[in-house]
Amino acid sequence: MKRIQLLRLTLLNFKGARNFTLNAEGKEVRIYGTNEAGKTTLADGFTWLLFGKDTQNKTDFGIKTLDEFGKELHNLEHEVEGSFLVGGMRRTLRRVYREVYTRKRGAATLEFSGHTTDYFVDGVPVKKSEYEDEVAALVDEEYFKLLTNPTYFSEQLDWRKRRKTLLDVCGDITDDDVMAGNKSLAALPTILQGRTIDKHKAVIAARRKEINEELQKLPIRIDEASRSMPETDGLDKQWIETRIAELTSQQDEKRAEISRIQSGGEVAVKERRLREIEGELQQLKNELQGDTLERVAAKRREESRLRQEADDIRFEIETLERRIKSREQAISERRGEADRLRSQWKARNDEQFHGHTHDENCPYCGQALPAEQVAAAHSKALAEFNRAKAEALESISRRGRAATLESTRLEAENIEASDLVQKLSVTCREKYSDAEFAAKELATLQSNVADVESHPAYIQKREELASVRQEIVSLQESAYDAVAVVRSELDELNAAIAGYRQDLAKFELAESTRKRIAEYEQREKELAEEFERLEHELYLTEEFTRAKVAMLESRINSRFQLVRFKLFKEQVNGGLEECCEATYKGVPYGAGLNNAARINAGLDIINTLSEHFEVSVPIFVDNAESVVELIDTVGQKVCLVVSALDKQLRVETIGEEMKEAV
Repeated sequence: MKRIQLLRLTLLNFKGARNFTLNAEGKEVRIYGTNEAGKTTLADGFTWLLFGKDTQNKTDFGIKTLDEFGKELHNLEHEVEGSFLVGGMRRTLRRVYREVYTRKRGAATLEFSGHTTDYFVDGVPVKKSEYEDEVAALVDEEYFKLLTNPTYFSEQLDWRKRRKTLLDVCGDITDDDVMAGNKSLAALPTILQGRTIDKHKAVIAARRKEINEELQKLPIRIDEASRSMPETDGLDKQWIETRIAELTSQQDEKRAEISRIQSGGEVAVKERRLREIEGELQQLKNELQGDTLERVAAKRREESRLRQEADDIRFEIETLERRIKSREQAISERRGEADRLRSQWKARNDEQFHGHTHDENCPYCGQALPAEQVAAAHSKALAEFNRAKAEALESISRRGRAATLESTRLEAENIEASDLVQKLSVTCREKYSDAEFAAKELATLQSNVADVESHPAYIQKREELASVRQEIVSLQESAYDAVAVVRSELDELNAAIAGYRQDLAKFELAESTRKRIAEYEQREKELAEEFERLEHELYLTEEFTRAKVAMLESRINSRFQLVRFKLFKEQVNGGLEECCEATYKGVPYGAGLNNAARINAGLDIINTLSEHFEVSVPIFVDNAESVVELIDTVGQKVCLVVSALDKQLRVETIGEEMKEAV
């Protein structure tokens, strides 16, 4: 294990310490002092030396020494130097924070221009990056926070990071390890099917919700189906089917009888002759008008095509004109927006910084703040004003350019569309003109079509057709009354069959309803069985979690002397929620544990973490007066003790002096 021990820590003009040297010589140290005597300043100096931060992890804390009026003392070097024994070898680090003054050309005096920090390793000046590399080689900053402050792990570190650190230290337990150590969980691997416990719990929860929703709906569906089942009491299905067959046979007989009446021999002959005459009339018409009619039809199709093409072009023109009008409105809006943004840009650009209202007195002590700090606040406000103004002007310019580009694009599209409208208008007029010409040609062709109605041969055939039709009507009138009687009997048969079929449909509906109810009941049974299986799986997953909790907490707690960690807390519903809380003798760290117990618990945690990280660093124990006996630690302890009698810091060393390696 790498041991880092503090040999000497010197503070010069650091916060309230004008010149103080702590000679620890690698031993345990107890530093006594009243409140505000500088104990915390020592701890801040130690962390600032290594990482440029105070014990609160801040980089912008007040380093400079103040006079009796609370004002900063200038032209001082604020430094911390520390000598360490690292693995038996002495190393010295030094960090110096100082003001920088420069003389501008033509000026007689030096002017303050900022601050700088100098770095030294073993007395040799180095760059900041080299210094940080040297410190990192000694100890990682995150490790240092965990190992130097007894309260950091339990009070400042997020519980998730605490939990992760413990698992890194003690090793996590795999699901296979848990299941292998508990026979009651033997079925879990098959149930999980490659999923994790948490994912399978989510699957169970989702499926349980679906099952509950469906189980709530099934009784309602069963009740609805039972209510809709038709009554079949007093009906004989077999008798109804036999009766329908008998009546259907009688239907066929009645239809055959009507056909026999209507298809008398003389009527059939007359109807054949009627069809022959109609064919002869059509043939005669074709002979007289055939060629002319074909040309009329072709010319009619041509006129229709031309008018349709013209209408299509007209529709396209109207569509383009609507779009042009819409774009003109959009162009007007974009131009208006560009003008508005131009005015807005000018107004914003004309805005001037009118100063910064800042309280020039300290909010805590009421004393006047240093002029440099007030000037810095003013400069910061001015920079913020200029940044906001530049961002606003850029945003306005960007939107103005976008509006202008959009109006330009729309104008170009309107020009292109207007040109297309002119071209289409010419084409449309040409199409309409061609259609009118085709209409005139059609009228001429139609006037030349021969009038077959006045042709002697056509007139003779029409007269013969009328005579045959009259003869058929006379023959049919004699059979009409007989057909009417048979049709009436057929209607009665149809009504009777329809009634019997309605009764028969009740049996089919009742059977399908009973089958649907049986399916609902079977589904209800299957869902209940599945729900019971899911309940068992959920029980197994919770048993798994409890078993893993017990194994995990046992493994982790075995690594600590005093502290016991609680990694899960049981919820009201029996479930487990992850947490990470240290306990001492059963008392949670954050709930009633006294200061002494918290400090010793923190030291116990540091011991275990030091063994894991294989490094120990000086441990600063604040409020050490509250502990009667601190536990032994791997790292060197620097105890800060409040003592009302010690107005100035008093140092006591305990233990044997550490020897350097030769």
